[in-house]
Amino acid sequence: MDAYNPRTVEEVFRDFKGRRAGMIKALATDVGEFFQQCDPEKENLCLYGFPSEQWEVNLPAEEVPPELPEPALGINFARDGMQERDWLSLVAVHSDAWLLSVAFYLGARFGFYKTDRL
Repeated sequence: MDAYNPRTVEEVFRDFKGRRAGMIKALATDVGEFFQQCDPEKENLCLYGFPSEQWEVNLPAEEVPPELPEPALGINFARDGMQERDWLSLVAVHSDAWLLSVAFYLGARFGFYKTDRL
């Protein structure tokens, strides 16, 4: 998905902030466009946030195992069965969990130790 590989605590935090900003943009600023892209007739869609503060609704990554933890699958299926506000809240909760899992994955992958920050 991303060729970008954060290697310091600061870079992981920047990655987290960028992905978070992209998801907030999808769920608040670009909500109309986001709603339209989450067509329940399509296959399992996911909301991705990128370090560049952009977002994308797309199918899950095809490589197994994926490069990063996968976001919640099928965010589009419940769209028409719930009130829009409740559906957006559900997507937001899953998005928060994904953001944390990506940050912890990157942190564990590079083994950030206090001595490395000196």
